[in-house]
Amino acid sequence: MTGIEIEVDGRNVAVPEGTSLLAAVRAAGIELPTLCSDDRLSPAGSCRTCLVRADGHIAAACVTPAASGVRVETASDDLRRLRRDAVELIASALPSRALAVGNPSELAQVCRSLDIGPDTAQGAGGRGGDDSHPYVHLDRDLCIACGRCVRMCAEVQGTFALTLVGRGADTVVAPGTGGPWIESDCVACGGCVDTCPTGAITEPGPGRGLTSAGPTAAARTRTTCGYCGVGCTLDVVTRDGEVAAVLPARDGPVNQGHACVKGRFAHGYLTSPERLTRPLLRRDGRLEAVGWDEALGEVARGLRAAVGAGGADAVAAISSARATNEENYLVQKFMRVVIGTNNVDNCSRLCHSPSAAGLTASFGLSGGTDSFDDVERSDCLLVVGANPVEAHPVVGARLLRQVLHGADLVVADPRAVGLALHADVHLRPRPGTNVALFHGLAHLLLAEGLADEEFLRERATGLPELTELLDDYPPGRVADITGVPAADLVAAARLYGRARQPAIVYGLGVTEHLHGTDGVRSLANLAILRGAVGTDRGHGLSPLRGQNNVQGASDMGALPDVLPGYGKVTDPAVRSRAEAVWGAPVQERPGLRIPDMFAAARAGDLRALWVIGEDVCATDPDANRVARALDTCPLVICNELFLSETARHADIVLPAASWLEKDGTFVNFDRRFQRVRPAVPPPGEACTDFEIVHAVATAMGTDIGCPTPAEALAECGRIAPVFAGLSHERLDREGAIPWPCSSLDRPGEAKLYEERFATPDGRARLAAPPYLPPGEQPDDDYPLILVTGRRWAHYNSGSMTRRGGNLTLDPVDFLDLNPGDALRYEVHDGVPLTVESRHGRATLIARVSEQTAPGQVFCSFHFPASGVNRLTSDHADTVTSCPEYKVTAVRVSAP
Repeated sequence: MTGIEIEVDGRNVAVPEGTSLLAAVRAAGIELPTLCSDDRLSPAGSCRTCLVRADGHIAAACVTPAASGVRVETASDDLRRLRRDAVELIASALPSRALAVGNPSELAQVCRSLDIGPDTAQGAGGRGGDDSHPYVHLDRDLCIACGRCVRMCAEVQGTFALTLVGRGADTVVAPGTGGPWIESDCVACGGCVDTCPTGAITEPGPGRGLTSAGPTAAARTRTTCGYCGVGCTLDVVTRDGEVAAVLPARDGPVNQGHACVKGRFAHGYLTSPERLTRPLLRRDGRLEAVGWDEALGEVARGLRAAVGAGGADAVAAISSARATNEENYLVQKFMRVVIGTNNVDNCSRLCHSPSAAGLTASFGLSGGTDSFDDVERSDCLLVVGANPVEAHPVVGARLLRQVLHGADLVVADPRAVGLALHADVHLRPRPGTNVALFHGLAHLLLAEGLADEEFLRERATGLPELTELLDDYPPGRVADITGVPAADLVAAARLYGRARQPAIVYGLGVTEHLHGTDGVRSLANLAILRGAVGTDRGHGLSPLRGQNNVQGASDMGALPDVLPGYGKVTDPAVRSRAEAVWGAPVQERPGLRIPDMFAAARAGDLRALWVIGEDVCATDPDANRVARALDTCPLVICNELFLSETARHADIVLPAASWLEKDGTFVNFDRRFQRVRPAVPPPGEACTDFEIVHAVATAMGTDIGCPTPAEALAECGRIAPVFAGLSHERLDREGAIPWPCSSLDRPGEAKLYEERFATPDGRARLAAPPYLPPGEQPDDDYPLILVTGRRWAHYNSGSMTRRGGNLTLDPVDFLDLNPGDALRYEVHDGVPLTVESRHGRATLIARVSEQTAPGQVFCSFHFPASGVNRLTSDHADTVTSCPEYKVTAVRVSAP
């Protein structure tokens, strides 16, 4: 961007072209009152409090662009008086509490800086408020109709839930739907709370009046959100050892001063009376509180007994995508060094293991190819099998913003939700037909001359085999398989194929299938055919990770077949490097995957299972069989925040710290390492998983090393060259850093494969898997296809989000079904119904809408008591064992 030079109060200032006078004045180190302005929003110029003189003319600085050579004056007495008069006029219409001593609002601060006293506020009030919402309270008497909240909701969040109503001095913000706030379209991102300059919109409770830009005498801790995989940077405000508010960081590299209902508000679980604060030990069939020494002694004895009875492979551990990188690293090291087995896995097995396998096979590395900043600059977005508006709200909002600014949007999703409502083309394939859909698009890219022939010739392999396969996937046949009209398929292929810089964003609707890895590879084919990966002609593929550290848990080697950095345990050179650092041998035989662990437990071969931070009885498929596995296994150890469904089956439960109580790092969906810092101490005797693993190792007579999380990450870098340039000290100094990062003096690689792919021959690999049907098909007994996924207000099994105000926003587990199916099966909206599959039964509440296609139903898994994962099958991806959550045949009936 070219720069210009202007003069501000006699000082020359260089600013980018297109900068406002307000930004130029701030660049000169001068602050002006700006009650209608927020850097995250388009300017309004309505409050007239930022008046300056530009080349002799008085203007509102926020809406006046800076021009080269302009002379700006801010400090003359008449300008100061004009600005003060504007602020005073605004304040005079408000009730006295608007300027009360100690009021932290932006308006109150501005008034204090201009010597405008509290007695200026003389408004009568009486317009009332709205306290219906658990996280957003409205005081209409404090509203100055600046419109910041309305613009925040529209421009940043993209929900358009707010409007200004009334005329003149009676203008006030209101939900666009009318009625109380709780019944509006508000998704509780907190943007309106954060931008409001007067306190008209606030968070109730101890966070009232706190904003990301406002001052506070309380402590602030910078950390990374522990909910989804977006990786939002948050500032946690604490008072008296408790969280008062969690605020989005304005300089957050991914969220840019935005958040969602979970990261912003769902921290009530921290002080829930249900938090585990002491270890629990099963005696006579009941879990009883005991001290740490006794609990650790029992853990150590049980693990030794398991190894003694069945060898090291009789023990397994399920590590956690909710835990830090350092904790995952330590868990896998414990299993390999102390126990002597590769039986360690994490929940990426259940979601994005096909991404790791597919992306590695196609390109060489297991992460997304581009940074999200690059993706956001794309002129065509292909969003597949994902509903980021609900599951990854900050990413969803940024993608929607790009679409509203003109980017083309193709959505492939069976449901009409989220971004699909804004799509230029919405493809609604039958669940389980992704591979055919992607082949159909690839067929058209080749048939219509939209492939990059030079890229394919110079940087890819496998084109002849793929071309031969694609002959069998013309639009007509693909339409028959997928149910997507041929015309829509053609339109989508042309939008993606003709874009200058297309990008693909995908989610679990691609991976959680019987042929999920084939789906990832077939989707990657599209980027390769277009030459849109590793070049300036596109932005590759970005998998949206469901949990905060799904990427990092796998990066750290918490997998049965790879060590940290994805070196295979079967590779002698990889093992040798780890053995040199650890001073212990590493087994060359890959360990058990999660489904295999449960099967081994049911067969009597697995004698001890350590489950860390995962509620497998609630989130894993075919939950009845999972519970039987835990009940059969002689020793089950569980690290948890609450007495979860899994913990109820455990023999020893160890109280764990949450993400707001931990030190370490997470890796987000676009491979950025970011710091996690403890804002509050864990309750009672609860400990971090890092401390727990150390304590267990000590109880077993082993010094596992890595006394601190910082030292654990440093040790990991000695084993995995792709992480060698990362350290806590560097992250503290520089902020987020993507991997690969091979040296402390080199930046991380945000965009991969610009010179060569990480495959043995340096080329991207096209794949040619045939379409194969899903593991289940509907029939007369089970005529509907169930798809499971996430909803906006909750997270995974809901153990954190159901303990707070989120439960008010989304109180029950719904089954969404099409009006035609509701009529056919005599199901009425809002009534309980029984859902049965070939594997189990669940009870849900019917919700009738056009969001789901005929013959399909949808529900979440956030309420374990509903029993949703008793319905799902044990069909799994043939390459990675990822369960087929997206295709289960069911029937519905009145209970």
